[in-house]
Amino acid sequence: QVQPKESGGGLVQAGGSLMLSCAASGRTTIVYAMAWFRRAPGEDREFVAAISSSGSTTIYADSVKGRFTISRDNNEHTAYLQMDSLKPEDTAVYYCTAGVLKPIHLSEGFFYHYWGQGTQVTVSR
Repeated sequence: QVQPKESGGGLVQAGGSLMLSCAASGRTTIVYAMAWFRRAPGEDREFVAAISSSGSTTIYADSVKGRFTISRDNNEHTAYLQMDSLKPEDTAVYYCTAGVLKPIHLSEGFFYHYWGQGTQVTVSR
């Protein structure tokens, strides 16, 4: 079992940047696919970005494509989400997740096994 833990959230003005980190602890001998999802107040959880276990495949939601970059450091068992050109509509709790799944399922929350507690990102106008 592995436990993801997010950090790096906060308050930023529109147009600014933040980097989220997700450190995985526990059974890190298995290399997991990792992803970021988010949930805005009153909204359903939505997919943001994902990266395969090797790092060779990354996918993004259309709403963040070109502004967000997901990466990972397998030596440190950590994934990152660099968020640039932030917009007020990016305000949400961001969750990191890890799982063993096929690349075709990278954007589907159902296939991830382990979830972090979330970190708040607030973008002011």
